[in-house]
Amino acid sequence: MANNGGEAMSGKSASFSRVALNERILSSMTRRSVAAHPWHDLEIGPGAPAVFNCVVEIGKGSKVKYELDKASGLIKVDRILYSSVVYPHNYGFIPRTICEDSDPMDVLILMQEPVLPGSFLRARAIGLMPMIDQGEKDDKIIAVCADDPEFRHYTDIKQLPPHRLAEIRRFFEDYKKNENKKVDVEDFLPAEPAIEAIKYSMDLYASYIVESLRK
Repeated sequence: MANNGGEAMSGKSASFSRVALNERILSSMTRRSVAAHPWHDLEIGPGAPAVFNCVVEIGKGSKVKYELDKASGLIKVDRILYSSVVYPHNYGFIPRTICEDSDPMDVLILMQEPVLPGSFLRARAIGLMPMIDQGEKDDKIIAVCADDPEFRHYTDIKQLPPHRLAEIRRFFEDYKKNENKKVDVEDFLPAEPAIEAIKYSMDLYASYIVESLRK
């Protein structure tokens, strides 16, 4: 009888521990009223606009078009590319920036390895790719990973091999053709205009936040 009583008490203790743990978890979740949002909560970094944090949406070599869900902050699957091309480099956005299309500034990051969607890294702006997508301005920052030993020494797009630039241009000219969408890529611009574009998008974001707080 004593043993049965001990086993019963032990079972009650384990049950009580599970309940207490669940209560602590639920209490912690309640205190966190809002999850971190990569666009608004991630710092752009002290070196911005030249060196900045960026969030990867699409890994190098992927045919999956991931993009930021602006409401939740999650990275969602938007579509699978219609053509046989794949993203030539990691692609994402710069936090705490905004452009005229109401999206954060896009960035293509050159580095050795593909990066998982949702990761963030430090990048250095080396150039700007002016682009018109469906008649609307959709410029892209060309950057290198600031912590990749193979790419971090690049400071300007002119230092890249011509084939690398031709590869980037061709991808963005072709990746929407099978969707009957027109994309025009203009001549690449050096690091200085890219840094100015990031600074402008940072200023627009600051104005956007101030205006949102007034509403």
